[in-house]
Amino acid sequence: RSSEEGGASMSEVEETLKRIESHKGVTGVVIVNNSGIPIRSTLDNTKTMQYASMVTQLAAKARSTVKDLDPTNDLSFLRIRSNKDEIMVAPDKDYILIVVQNPNVKDT
Repeated sequence: RSSEEGGASMSEVEETLKRIESHKGVTGVVIVNNSGIPIRSTLDNTKTMQYASMVTQLAAKARSTVKDLDPTNDLSFLRIRSNKDEIMVAPDKDYILIVVQNPNVKDT
């Protein structure tokens, strides 16, 4: 990628983050690189590190499982729902987008 493209994509990233954050029930957004290092986050540092570490490992395991079942396939999205939260994971080539939301928030 060229540095010019990188500059344009940073503003796109900011706009996308703001759009995701504005959705009802979203309590946090974390972007990590493929090494599991957080690059952007709307959560506090402790939560950011927890999500970055644990979800990166889980996504890697899920990707590995998908590929073991069918070597021509790949993980495109992972959704984890618990009693309190829903964690949505969108892995990309270079980054992983993690969105945490409260699924119990109703539209007003």
